[in-house]
Amino acid sequence: MFTTKNLSPNQLSAFTALILSIPIGLGFYIVRPDVVISVSAFLITFAGSYFLIRFVLQWFIYRKIKLIYKFIYQTKASKKEEMYYKYILPQKSIDEVREDVEQWAEQQRKEIAVLKTNEAYRKEFLQNLAHEFKTPIFAIQGYVDTLLNGALENTEIATRFLENTSKNVVRMVNLASDLDEISRLESGEQPLYKENFIIQDMIREVYESLSIKSSQRNIKCTIKKGCEAPIAVFADKEKIRQVIINLVANAIKYGKKDGHIVASVYKTDEKHALIEISDDGIGIGEEHLPRIFERFYRTDRGRSRDVGGTGLGLAICKHIIEAHNHVMHVRSKLDIGTTLGFTLDIKKE
Repeated sequence: MFTTKNLSPNQLSAFTALILSIPIGLGFYIVRPDVVISVSAFLITFAGSYFLIRFVLQWFIYRKIKLIYKFIYQTKASKKEEMYYKYILPQKSIDEVREDVEQWAEQQRKEIAVLKTNEAYRKEFLQNLAHEFKTPIFAIQGYVDTLLNGALENTEIATRFLENTSKNVVRMVNLASDLDEISRLESGEQPLYKENFIIQDMIREVYESLSIKSSQRNIKCTIKKGCEAPIAVFADKEKIRQVIINLVANAIKYGKKDGHIVASVYKTDEKHALIEISDDGIGIGEEHLPRIFERFYRTDRGRSRDVGGTGLGLAICKHIIEAHNHVMHVRSKLDIGTTLGFTLDIKKE
């Protein structure tokens, strides 16, 4: 069925001119039954009407539409865009222009939604950052004020307060260092120095370096049976060491006393290896899992500031793994335990 819905300006001009020309041509034929005169009147009316209507559409309506397009893209038109506005845009139907505007509006809606989400995260991040710095600063201020008000005369109290002040200073230094590292990872300022190494050897080294902490809670750290066969990966060794240290340290903090930490290493295919660190601790609520890699995000049920740390460890891990073009994942259930893992490239020949 014929419809004028999707006609271009030129087609609409021709259709409107045809509607005007036919009655005029018939009128001339009725008044004076001369085919030549009637056809001439039809052609002259059609041509004149077509160019007049086309002029009105292109120079008035499409000039306004062109301004709308320029407003949408908010840039000074290049030569290519000017060609588009001059030759291609006038060939579009009104419906096609409407679809373009609707697509732009939908894109703007999505961008606004993302900006609102980012703004909410930004506010939360700034609140968390202020809290993280405020806690040690207020503690240091309290210790210093007490010392200045006479506690210096008591050697035992002065020593204890200075030790606590030193701990809070270290916490602030670690926080600033972690923030700086995340900033450099995000900006790509930290290059990766990839090399081949056996991932199980690194896991054993990390276990050894954290053995004092694990022994204090009587937590046994092992590599899963069947995963002992050496697997060589190609990655930045020191950065991956940092990731594994963070994961194992978290497992020690939040794992249950007299518990077990297990590392698993698998070849997922000929190009990739999967590394996972599992604990049998307090676990993480399902509602928290999507956000645990955010800066300063801490869940409840014991994952609080009381256990120490800056709250940036998992965020740093995430950025390091993403810098290797891989992703981190988490599986967890309350009171059963947590598994954090990532993939890496297999050894390059």
